[in-house]
Amino acid sequence: MENLLSMPTRPLEVLIGKIIPYIFVGYVQVSLLLFAARFIFHVPMAGSLALLLGVALIFIAANLAVGITFSTIAKNQRQAMQMGMFFFLPSIMLSGFMFPFRGMPGWAQAIGEILPLTHFLRIVRGVLLKGNGFDEVGRQLWQIALFGALAIIIGVKRYRRTLD
Repeated sequence: MENLLSMPTRPLEVLIGKIIPYIFVGYVQVSLLLFAARFIFHVPMAGSLALLLGVALIFIAANLAVGITFSTIAKNQRQAMQMGMFFFLPSIMLSGFMFPFRGMPGWAQAIGEILPLTHFLRIVRGVLLKGNGFDEVGRQLWQIALFGALAIIIGVKRYRRTLD
């Protein structure tokens, strides 16, 4: 880390450089899940896989930006892990993944509308099951992109150039 801090890089370059390898890991996971969905569970795939992979890029980057932001706020790794759990567990619970979204109380729906996973699930369902195109996906995609942009802006602002 000391070598990285001594280089003439801007905070955004450092944070993007930390995110890029994990985007590839995310694509491996997405590929495995799509493969299993198609060939093991016989999920019909009516829409464009290229569109879905493009959306997945933005979703993966937004979630990684949240993780980077938490690491800039946290004082140690344990605290960053706890912050991640406090974000990702409610995200799963309030996204409509485990429970029907419209069956949740209004306050839970309001929080769920902020979270990128809610919009990503709607996109995945729409593309795979209904064959939605970019016009339908765009309504959800901009919210994921906005969330990711805000997270990376906060991370860049909070980035420290020292080890203490």
